[in-house]
Formats: sequence, C-alpha cells, structure tokens
Amino acid sequence: MASIGQTTPPTARNSALIEGKRRAALLPDCLIEARRIANTVIAGWHGRRRRGPGENFWQFRPYAAGESLMKVDWRRSARDDHTYVRDMEWEAAHTVWLFADLTPSMNFRSELAPVSKEHRALVLLLAIAETLLRSGERVGYPGLMEPVANRNGAEKLAHLLAAAPDTPSVLPDTQMVRGPSEMIIIGDFLDTPDALFSRIAPLSERGLKAHLAEIADPAEESFPYSGRTAFADPETGQELTLGRAESLKSAYLEQYLARRDMIADTARRSGWTFFTHHTDRPASEALTAMHMRLSGISGGPR
Repeated sequence: MASIGQTTPPTARNSALIEGKRRAALLPDCLIEARRIANTVIAGWHGRRRRGPGENFWQFRPYAAGESLMKVDWRRSARDDHTYVRDMEWEAAHTVWLFADLTPSMNFRSELAPVSKEHRALVLLLAIAETLLRSGERVGYPGLMEPVANRNGAEKLAHLLAAAPDTPSVLPDTQMVRGPSEMIIIGDFLDTPDALFSRIAPLSERGLKAHLAEIADPAEESFPYSGRTAFADPETGQELTLGRAESLKSAYLEQYLARRDMIADTARRSGWTFFTHHTDRPASEALTAMHMRLSGISGGPR
C-alpha cells in the first residue's frame, strides 16, 4: 500500500484506467439485459408486504399470548373457536443496499459459460435494483450511492459504477448503512470466509439482514482440467503449472465445497440467506431466487 505523499506508479494507473474503461464499456449492455430480465420477472414480483403501522389490512393471524387485546378482531374470532389478530400492512418504503464484488477474480469465464462472473453479477445487481425500485423500495450502494427511490435509480447506479475510479473491494464499506434495512452481496466469495463475516457480521447486531448470492462458473466446481495445465491467480499474478491437473481435482473440490458450506452455515446461523447461481444458467433464475429470499420464502435454487 502506498504511503501518504507517494504517487501511484504509472503502471498501476494505466492498469486502473484500462480496467475502468473495460467496465464502462460493459455496463450499457448489462443494463439493457437487466431491464429485459426485470420485465420478464416483474409480473410475479409483488411488493414485499410486511406487518407494521399502516391503514391497509394485510392478514388475519392467530392471537399470541402476551399481545394486546386491542389488536384482536372479535368479529372474525367469533366465527370459530380461535382468537384472531388483524394485522395491518407496513407502508413505509424499505431500504435495500446492493453490493457486487468486482475484483479481478470475477473476470473469470470458462468455455462452459456464456458470460463471465462479473458480467452476470452486474446484470443481477442492476436487475434487482430495477425490480425493487419499481416496487417502491429504496435502493443504495455502500460507498457509492445513497438510497434512492426514483425509477431511474438502476441507470444512475450503472453510471456510478462505470465512473468509479478504483476497483471495488471484495467487501462493502458499511459506514453509510444505517437504520432498518437489508443488504444484498453478490460475489464469488473465494476469499477467506472469516474475512467476509468479520466485516459484515456486526451489522446483524444492528438489525440488518444480509442475502449472499454466490456467482460461480461451472468449471469452478467441476474442475474439467487434465494433463499439463497452467493456473494463474488474476489478483496476485501467481502461477501454478501442473503436469497432471487431474491429480489435484479431489483435493481442490473438497476445499472449494467446504468453503461454500462454511459460508452457508454461518449465514444461516446469522439469520441471513445464501444461494449459489451458476453462470451457465439464466440470470432470471438468480433474480427469482433473490426475490424469494427478500420475501422471506424458503426453498428455491440453492
């Protein structure tokens, strides 16, 4: 890390400039695809109705011991032997914070996938923003965009991501996250799971719920390599050449899947959700899976 007063080496500046131009060129197509996907899914994307203060009736539910008798609907309760409470719908707009890991590892694309992990993450990010904003929610991006509720919020986010001077980090800057809200984090989560949860776990103590969407290339969990193969780390530049790549498959898959299980288990214990989306599958599947989790519906794609 450069100390105060030092300038960034020209090679680093050029690399950041090239990366910025590449992503800026990618985002318009991602926004178009995101809107197309949102249009196909939005028909079944009803606003996330929640119990809370409001004037509109939401549902009847069984009375729970300790609740105020003022909430009991005696007319409905008189119809059978149960006591029912009349819930009203919470009408206040909700804030959903979005974040996508756009570090170099997300640029990976194997021959088994039509797009890179970065491309799919951007499409999913913008499609979620589009659908949430159409549903009357507020959407923000930590460190980049304060929550907005206007319909062109997804386009604004695309412009901000294209103009971002630095490569976004693996984990979001959560200093601007405040109040009751939810966060969606999209990435490949290939870094140490402990680093992820040590950064965002304290947010659960503030009442924030996180939804983690892992973007995976099909080659990453099938390891279809054999013979002499050279592997390179896109973030560190380190290289590894194996004479028989298939000899590493078993050990690699064990660690790869163990990492995923650890993230899923930790998320569950934190009250968060986690699912994996593969880049050889339609992006609409990931959007539907995220909608289910935002709505509190279990099941769907893992």
